[in-house]
Amino acid sequence: MTILEFSLLVWLGSLLAGFLGSLTGLGGGVVIVPLLTLIFKVDIRYAIGASLVSVIATSSGAASAYVKEGYTNLRLGMFLEVATTFGAIVGAIVAGIVSPRAIAIVFGLVLLYSAYLSRQSHVEQLESQPADPLATFLKLNSSYPTPDGQKFYNVRAVPIGFGLMFVAGVLSGLLGIGSGAVKVLAMDRAMQIPFKVSTTTSNFMIGVTAAASAGVYLRRGYIDPGLAMPVMLGVLLGAFLGAKVLVRAKVGLLRNIFSLVILGLAVEMIYKGLTGGI
Repeated sequence: MTILEFSLLVWLGSLLAGFLGSLTGLGGGVVIVPLLTLIFKVDIRYAIGASLVSVIATSSGAASAYVKEGYTNLRLGMFLEVATTFGAIVGAIVAGIVSPRAIAIVFGLVLLYSAYLSRQSHVEQLESQPADPLATFLKLNSSYPTPDGQKFYNVRAVPIGFGLMFVAGVLSGLLGIGSGAVKVLAMDRAMQIPFKVSTTTSNFMIGVTAAASAGVYLRRGYIDPGLAMPVMLGVLLGAFLGAKVLVRAKVGLLRNIFSLVILGLAVEMIYKGLTGGI
């Protein structure tokens, strides 16, 4: 395989990853890392470095469209980003200590649990749920557009959500996934935010989280421009396409895509990690 053919295949795979990442709030990294390590046999740390660059591109590509549409809760995103940034730095430091096989197994377990949670039934309660005093004080409650007009919602369990965002940041730095899966589930389940708001706010946040840990990987030489460039270009285009589809998609469909993709990748990563295929 020539370098041109390799770059083209990586770009096509990244295009799909960016589309799914934008559509579900995953950030593309959950597809990029297994794609590069399992199919293209790239060292997992270099795959994570390229993934972090792509995560930044995904956030930049999709976040602007979501903000314009009025789905993203900017104030909530900036508040939670404080926790994820610190967590990302911690995760990137830990990644330089543990073995690639351990990283692959942790990667798979996180995605497996995320797939399980995303399949659980959950009824959104917007105006009826009581306001969290801390969320009210910080002015985190907001609204988002629907075919029937603006729907208002209250943010719940702010301290729990803030703590989960630190964990999400650690996983981002350790696994290079942008931690979109954990962020979406934390906002959707713990903080009881509508799913579309969770995915769009996650896309807004993941770029900053990835940038914090990408600096550590860059310093260690794990970001290869020749690999990161086609990944970034593919993910960026895919993110724009996903942003266009999301505003018309049904929440049930998004949950199905979310769970099926990460379930398959989780099983593959755990198997490769346990058998030494990474």
